[in-house]
Amino acid sequence: MQQTGGVDSGYAWGRLFASLMLSTFGGIGMWCIVVALPVVQTDFGVSRAEVSFAYTTTMLGFCAGGIAMGWLADTKGISPTVAISTLLLVLGFGAAGLAPSVGWFAAAQGLLIGFGAAATFAPLVADTSHWFEKRRGVAVAICASGNYLAGTIWPPLIEWAIRDHGWRTTYFGAAVICLVTMLPLALALRRPPPFHADDNAGSIAPVPQRSVGLSPNALQGLIAVAGLACCVAMSMPQVHIVAYCADLGYGVARGAEMLSLMLGFGIISRIASGWISDRFGGVVTMLLGSVLQTVALVFYTVSDSLTSLYIVSALFGLFQGGLVPSYAMIVREYFPPKEAGLRVGIAMSSTIVGMALGGWMGGVLFDMTGSYRLAFLNGIAWNILNAAIGWWLLARQSRRTAALA
Repeated sequence: MQQTGGVDSGYAWGRLFASLMLSTFGGIGMWCIVVALPVVQTDFGVSRAEVSFAYTTTMLGFCAGGIAMGWLADTKGISPTVAISTLLLVLGFGAAGLAPSVGWFAAAQGLLIGFGAAATFAPLVADTSHWFEKRRGVAVAICASGNYLAGTIWPPLIEWAIRDHGWRTTYFGAAVICLVTMLPLALALRRPPPFHADDNAGSIAPVPQRSVGLSPNALQGLIAVAGLACCVAMSMPQVHIVAYCADLGYGVARGAEMLSLMLGFGIISRIASGWISDRFGGVVTMLLGSVLQTVALVFYTVSDSLTSLYIVSALFGLFQGGLVPSYAMIVREYFPPKEAGLRVGIAMSSTIVGMALGGWMGGVLFDMTGSYRLAFLNGIAWNILNAAIGWWLLARQSRRTAALA
C-alpha cells in the first residue's frame, strides 16, 4: 500500500510544483545574459564573439555545476544544495552588475551565476525522478520545463528592465529576486526521497531494465555526445535570436518576444515528450525530437521576415523542447536509481556544453561572414549527428530485445 507522502503521492506532486518554481526562478541565471548580450556588447565596446564568450562561460559554469551539484544532492540532499545555489546566484548577479570589464563580467557569469543556477536544473530533475514511477516521464518533463518557463517569463521582463533602468540595475534586481524566492522554496524540499521497492537501503543497485550491450561508461559517453550535438544546434536560435532580430532591424524587443514565444511552446513540447517517454521510452523521444529540430533549423535558413521568424520560432520551440528531458529518462532506464543524481548531471551537463559551444560558434561564424546563415547550417550538421546516435541506440536496443525474446 502506498505510504502517505511517498512515491506518486499528493506530496510528490506538491514537491514537483516547488521544484518547478525553483527551476523557474533559478533559470533567470541562464536567460538574463541572452537578453543583455547586445547592450553589454555596446557598453564594453567589444565584438559579438567576445560578448558571446560571457554566455559560453555561463554555460560552462552551468555544466560543471550540474555535475558537482548532482553529486552534492546525492550525498547531502537537494535542499542544502539549492540553498548554496541561491547564495551563488545572489553573489554572481551582484558581481556582474559591478563588472568594470567584459572579462570580469564573463567570470561572474561562469563561476557564480552559471555554477549556481545548475542546481535548479539537473539535480532537481534527478530528485523529482525518485518521487514518481507511473508518471515519471511526465513529472521529469514538468520539472525540466521550469527552465523554459523561465525563458518564457524572464526575457520580456528583463528587456523592459534593461530598457528603463539599465542592465546593471537589472542584474542587482535579479539578485534580490533569487534571494527572496529561492531560499523559502528550498525548505519545502527538506524531506529525503523515499526508497523504491528495488532500491532498499543497503541493497545492491538493481540491474537496469534495458540494455544496449555497452559498458556503463561507454553508454554514458554516447549519451553525452548526443546531448552535446543536439544543443550545439539548439543554441543557435536560443542564444542569438535577440541579436539576429536587432541586426535585421526589427529591434531587441521583437527578439525577446520571439525567444519568449519559442520557450513557451517548448513547455508544451516538454510535457508532451514526457507522455511519449512513459509509453515509448527515452530513446524514441530523443530521436523524434532530433528529427523535428532539424526541420525547424532548415526553416530558419530561409526565413528573415518578421512574421516568418515569429512562426519559425514557435515551431522551433514546439519541435525541440522534449530533447533534453529525454536524456534524464534514458539514464533512469539504463542506470541504477542510486546513480541518478550524478549520471543525470553528467548527461544534462553535456547539453550545457553544447549550448556553450554552439553559442560561441554562432558568434564566431557571424563575425566571419556578417551573417547567421552559416551558423544555422552548422547547427543542422550537429543535429544530424545527434539523430544518428539516437537511431543507432534504438536499432541496437531493438536487436537485443528481439534476441532475448
